[in-house]
Amino acid sequence: MIVGNGEIGEEGAASVAAADFVIRFNECRSYEASLGRSDVVAVCNTGRPAKAMLSSQTWREHPAVREASTIWSVRDPNKFAALRTELAVLHPELDDFCDDYTNEFNVFCEDAGKTHVVVDKLIHERVDQALAAVDPAPYVVPSSGMIVIAEVMNRFPHAHISLAGFGHQGWEWHPFAAERQLVDTYVAAGRVTRFYATASHSSSQGA
Repeated sequence: MIVGNGEIGEEGAASVAAADFVIRFNECRSYEASLGRSDVVAVCNTGRPAKAMLSSQTWREHPAVREASTIWSVRDPNKFAALRTELAVLHPELDDFCDDYTNEFNVFCEDAGKTHVVVDKLIHERVDQALAAVDPAPYVVPSSGMIVIAEVMNRFPHAHISLAGFGHQGWEWHPFAAERQLVDTYVAAGRVTRFYATASHSSSQGA
């Protein structure tokens, strides 16, 4: 079960409560609406989100973060180091976007007795390739949610994946419309079930 930070809905909350393995994101903002286990917290380990989490005692003491046995850093430092020069030209306003806090998350995990996993840049590149097939608008990087879906597919090739709290909207430089289309293909193939926030949608209709 991959739990985004959007609205959850009753079906999604019930699925989280019954899940065998639960992944949450960053500040775990949907935790109260989707109580249940927390096995992994996937974090943006570069830029302002990383800095904010690491400097926050509230984040460190969050129930989901405490419960999780593993932290997944979704941004390979080598990939983001390579992006820095390009972004300096195309998006100078993102001057701290590639600042790397992977080592700091590693220290946090060592101190907290957690496993730290850095998602390999090959996953990021596979997502870029998959998104190209649905003709995305110009973007900077895929969302953390899309990277985690791809990592779960790679790490657990026979697992059925359920999603809740995925609104496919947010930061303007993530390719959310294309990501929605890509997840639709996974739903159509029977690999993913999507739970909507409202009962007016069927979980079989896509992302």
